[in-house]
Amino acid sequence: MNLKNSFLSVILIVLSFTFGYSQEGKVTINQDDRIKELLELKKEMNRNETDSRRYKIQVYSGNRGGAQDAQKDFADTFAQWRPVMHYETPNFKVWAGNFSTRLEADRALKKIKRKFPAAFIFKPKK
Repeated sequence: MNLKNSFLSVILIVLSFTFGYSQEGKVTINQDDRIKELLELKKEMNRNETDSRRYKIQVYSGNRGGAQDAQKDFADTFAQWRPVMHYETPNFKVWAGNFSTRLEADRALKKIKRKFPAAFIFKPKK
């Protein structure tokens, strides 16, 4: 009988904590409308792919056919980074990403190297 009372007491205590302390609330966020404008401006600035302060990942360097194949394969595998083909005599190169920090680029490179083991990070000279 004592075990039965102890078990019933534990269940009642657990239920009282579960339902006795549950709360419902409402959160209101007040922010300046100009924050949305600033976020849009930042997005636009991040789209500038010719910024030489940004890190990129080179996926392929070689002939045109290989570059086109690598570009298509990369686009099919990694939709979040747009691959771009560049020509630097004598090779066609496939670059991807537009990373503002080295840490972002390193994280992406770790994923990309599974499919493209020769990939590496660089900063364009332009």
